[in-house]
Amino acid sequence: MNEWWRSAVIYQVYPRSYQDSTGDGVGDLAGITRRLDYIAALGVDCIWLSPIFASPQADMGYDVSDYLAVDPLFGDLAAFDDLIAGAHARGLKVIVDQVLSHTSDQHDWFKQSRVSRDNDKADWYVWADPLPDGSPPTNWHSHFGGPAWEFDPQRGQYYLHNFLASQPDLNFHNPDVVDAILATCKFWLDRGLDGFRLDTVNYYFHDQDLRSNPPAQAQPQVMATDLYGMQQNIYNKTRPENLHFLERLRALTDQYDDIMMVGEVGEMGRRSIEIMGEYTQGTDRLHMAYSFAMLGPDFNAEHFRNCIEGFQSGAPDGHPYWSFSNHDVPRQVTRWADHAVSEDSIARLACGMLMSFEGTIGIYQGEELGQTETELVFEELTDPPAIRYWPAVKGRDGCRTPMVWEKDAPNAGFTTGKPWLPVKAPQAAKAVDQQGADSILAYYKKMIAYRKDNPALARGKTTFISLPEPLLAFTRASDDQTLTCIFNLSATEQSVPLKASTEVALGQAVALTDDTLTLGGNGFAYLSHGDDTPL
Repeated sequence: MNEWWRSAVIYQVYPRSYQDSTGDGVGDLAGITRRLDYIAALGVDCIWLSPIFASPQADMGYDVSDYLAVDPLFGDLAAFDDLIAGAHARGLKVIVDQVLSHTSDQHDWFKQSRVSRDNDKADWYVWADPLPDGSPPTNWHSHFGGPAWEFDPQRGQYYLHNFLASQPDLNFHNPDVVDAILATCKFWLDRGLDGFRLDTVNYYFHDQDLRSNPPAQAQPQVMATDLYGMQQNIYNKTRPENLHFLERLRALTDQYDDIMMVGEVGEMGRRSIEIMGEYTQGTDRLHMAYSFAMLGPDFNAEHFRNCIEGFQSGAPDGHPYWSFSNHDVPRQVTRWADHAVSEDSIARLACGMLMSFEGTIGIYQGEELGQTETELVFEELTDPPAIRYWPAVKGRDGCRTPMVWEKDAPNAGFTTGKPWLPVKAPQAAKAVDQQGADSILAYYKKMIAYRKDNPALARGKTTFISLPEPLLAFTRASDDQTLTCIFNLSATEQSVPLKASTEVALGQAVALTDDTLTLGGNGFAYLSHGDDTPL
């Protein structure tokens, strides 16, 4: 096995919003296949597809009604096979979101399970009797607001759902469920898929004793859907049984050549880094994992250093996946605007940082254009928590609006019909056909190529250098190359005295004299040097 994923750059495609080939306003597999040359030209190694499976789309495909079918919105199995063949012909791997912790309530498994307490699927989901006063079995919260339990009058019991009530949780304590899930994964591997992005990977098992969670040790600010954060969520997720299931899944993937699994750890902060380490430890669990640690508003040197060093210490033999954006969080250019000289400067700085991090790198579609968050009004929303809690919660639609290809074409070239989310002028202005030789798109291509061409960045180890905020600095060292990377995470010029001679291999807003390195606002530099670190 060549372990291609260790130095890979992975490009996330949100199928609904990439390219519509039918005019129905929703992106599809044929549209993605049409744009494979564009993706390959970025220099990335792999495409991650958000869910494409049959679904009523209550949560945009994260509510699966048939694990073995492509949703007609996106095409069919033949379209999937065409996409895989086209990607492989261009040297691209393809992984798909696998949402295994829960299904749609329209899945045949759940339809049968809710009929009675003694049918063949009765124990395939998490069912529990009401408490004597009729209240839910535990105090667990749903991520989308309200209790994590929904009462079903047909069975006279509650069922567990960590997200929408129409997304019931599977009972992974039932070995038949585990076997059925593994069989669905095998189906896609047999069709040529190169691996999985495992949604909510730490949610598979629940506490069988149904113990209520204790309150959070430090009470967070409570937003409309953040009751979840007021508890230590120790009984409803990240249970020890998760590890054995991951080992079963790894054993399946190891039967194939060069398959990769990356798990989404649904946590923030230090705990998320610890779980990443635990879930990637050794060679019989996940190949790598990522959390939301770098997907929040924090933008300071201490935060990024803590994330990376925390993973280094927690999983010295594990492998991380780092990304600044995805389909669940505001786009990075908008999220970090308070630290920016301009949209372009923060986009280039973010790219320079990401391409310097040790591990596998993820890019969300549109970030390579310097895309910004779309401002939507209530009537334009599709995201369930936003619709329920507007305006306190803006939701996730703002980062999910369609990819922009041609500025002056209808809907920026995404569709000839009415798009499922609107394409607005600020986003269309960043269309692919507007990205010239000195654009953000050209910059991403340059930086991806530079990362691949320099072994210190592709495979080198990281050692941090202590500098005052807002400067983040570290060396990346391989057997035959050492680079020192330094980033100014502010809009104000910063100067650093030099301890040894060096050269700027690559950078932005950087000036070098014999004894001083000066970084303008959002400036950064990759420094090339000998054995002596210049900072």
